[in-house]
Amino acid sequence: MSTVLLPAEGGGTRAYTPRDAPRTTEGGSPLTSRTVFSAAHVVADPYADVSPEGPAAVDWDATLAFRRHLWSHGLGVAEAMDTAQRGMGLDWAGAAELIRRSAAEAKAVGGRIACGVGTDQLVGPADLLTVRTAYEEQLELVESSGAQPILMASRALAAAATSSDDYRETYGRLLRQAADPVILHWLGPMFDPALEGYWGSVDLDAATDTFLEVIAAHPEKVDGIKVSLLDADREIALRRRLPGGVRCYTGDDFHYPELIAGDDHGFSHALLGIFDPLGPLAADAVRILDTGDGKGFRELLDPTVELSRHLFQTPTRYYKTGVVLLAWLAGHQSHFTMVGGLQSARSLPHLARAYELADGLGLFPDPALAASRMRSLLTVHGVPQ
Repeated sequence: MSTVLLPAEGGGTRAYTPRDAPRTTEGGSPLTSRTVFSAAHVVADPYADVSPEGPAAVDWDATLAFRRHLWSHGLGVAEAMDTAQRGMGLDWAGAAELIRRSAAEAKAVGGRIACGVGTDQLVGPADLLTVRTAYEEQLELVESSGAQPILMASRALAAAATSSDDYRETYGRLLRQAADPVILHWLGPMFDPALEGYWGSVDLDAATDTFLEVIAAHPEKVDGIKVSLLDADREIALRRRLPGGVRCYTGDDFHYPELIAGDDHGFSHALLGIFDPLGPLAADAVRILDTGDGKGFRELLDPTVELSRHLFQTPTRYYKTGVVLLAWLAGHQSHFTMVGGLQSARSLPHLARAYELADGLGLFPDPALAASRMRSLLTVHGVPQ
């Protein structure tokens, strides 16, 4: 295959030769040893005449097709999460439509789905009652759609709460109302700066204590927790303190292989944004783990960490740009356009390195198509090919 000229450090270009064949995907049996969700992105409608400040225009056919792709490999879909640009281009009206459509699609094809419940319909400051009411509205929609709720961290709650008691009270009321066990989501400020001090303290040890107190008061209503703090040691310590039967779903896109593999005291399941581009490979790795082959699991999944750390580098919340780039290069969508115009949120060198790392892993079903599309993007940005 002919080379692709990528931006070189310090200026100029360097030649990269793409691989000539993708990684072979094994596929096969359902995943058994771990419950694995991929937080899936949305596909924008590139023909819509919208502004970054306006409502998102979504290509529903392509968006649902990508979810069928994930389900076909045995992964669950975590819907309307931050990977779907929730609160970063996708407003509550768009998220509600996404939940309804994806839940219906999951029912039609037999796919597993869990959906984010938040408070992003609120505009401006809100008191605790208003925050709780917003949560309740979204919880009702997700439950009525037939999906499992994921109680997401709320910017509005972070702004309104004055103590850890406010979190205990708010989450306690929500858990008592939930019809079935939910997943609690602790998203760190590296993903959303507005969530600094969540659970009532900037001291993570104190915040962890409050989080665990909420769970301990309602263990029958908590299926699991999703932790996105990018701190493996803290996650391990936290999961060892969970009540029996409450799962830990890692959201750590830096340390996921070791956390999923686990240790003598337990392991983490997964709910990860990086499993959007890694879907087939991640599923194959878990199937290896299902056989008891932890070494083979790590050998397949460990090499993906460099790509994940690259996509999630600071500012972490813009990792979605790289995720959508890879979906376009892999042929899952026809364009590199994002709701809110976030295709511009990462630099050209960053995107070029993402392409190189993903190609090296064999993630593109058609490496020639990926190379052609990458050349076109580079050309538009002034890098001659």
